[in-house]
Amino acid sequence: MSDKRADLAGPGISTYEEVSKILPQDYEAALPPLKRMEALYMVKDYIEKGLSEALNLQMVQVPLIVSKDSGVNDYLDRDGSRTPIDFPAGLGLEKRIEAQVVQAATKWKRMALAQFDCAEGQGILTDMRAVRKDYFLDHDHSSYVDQWDWEKRITDKERNLEYLKDTVKKIWKVIRGAGQMAREKFPELNDPKFPDFPEELEFFHAEEILEMYPDLPRKQRETKLIQEHPAVFIIGIGWVLKDGFPHEMRAADYDDWVTPTIEKNGEMMHGLNGDILVWNPVTKRRHELTSMGVRVTKETMRTQLEISDQLDFLELPYHQAILNDKIPLSIGGGIGQARTYMYLLRTAHLGEVTVTIWPDELKRICAEKNIHVLE
Repeated sequence: MSDKRADLAGPGISTYEEVSKILPQDYEAALPPLKRMEALYMVKDYIEKGLSEALNLQMVQVPLIVSKDSGVNDYLDRDGSRTPIDFPAGLGLEKRIEAQVVQAATKWKRMALAQFDCAEGQGILTDMRAVRKDYFLDHDHSSYVDQWDWEKRITDKERNLEYLKDTVKKIWKVIRGAGQMAREKFPELNDPKFPDFPEELEFFHAEEILEMYPDLPRKQRETKLIQEHPAVFIIGIGWVLKDGFPHEMRAADYDDWVTPTIEKNGEMMHGLNGDILVWNPVTKRRHELTSMGVRVTKETMRTQLEISDQLDFLELPYHQAILNDKIPLSIGGGIGQARTYMYLLRTAHLGEVTVTIWPDELKRICAEKNIHVLE
């Protein structure tokens, strides 16, 4: 059980000795850096246009900075281990603004639906940038985060698993289409040792995956699963499963992970959220592309905050807005841009598709394996 508990602690591999073991031994980048940037921006444009059309979204501006007392910042999990960067802003003010760099725009987006007066079935898409200082920095975790954060207004009748699945399928069609386009434009990506991007996603509930691999911690369960099913959506992340642990920790105040959704063998499974994971043939590892879900109602938010021992959050403006029906019901998610480029452009490291800071030790390990990160 200790392994399962440790598996919830957060992203990253945790030691550079392990990173060295998992990075590919015979790597050669499919595209040189400048051509890779050309392909990257083609993929970016395709996905932004594709998501806007498929989900009826409008690109909007998104904050990099929010006020601390708004409650809008994303804490990513519910154990308090990943905290945002705080700083005072507003030179000359008698009391400077207590500001934070966003970790994700999850809560802001839902409030923004009201700000932009989105109708039911209409939503927003953002080119979000964030800083997550409490990540272990490896080949697919960075302190600098870029995401397509999106949010869409829905009705109460659409708060169900079928609507979630239909939305996931539309997103996967856009991502796969971007990969197909890149392969057509850049023949170097058509290496026969890499299979085509899977045409269809398969859906599994976290409880079903636990039943398949009861003795394995979460990441090993996911790895086993996607070796056989190379593109999946895992439903119900956050609810405590039969073994006494959630599949992974999730924040209590955006995705709905308590609503009963699937009945199997007389037992109920929970959750209207999940992740898209794929098998990455370059790294030969599990590869997460997006987290998303139907958002909490005032009832499910209160339940989740109580489970998480965070009922004090209810006093914050964001939470009060939900309690007082001032912001609409919605579905939304964040698609990792660099993760997606990494997968579609066949790279071994985030540093080949994004520019940020990396430890000297990691850069040395990468250089030894012919992986050259951008600086």
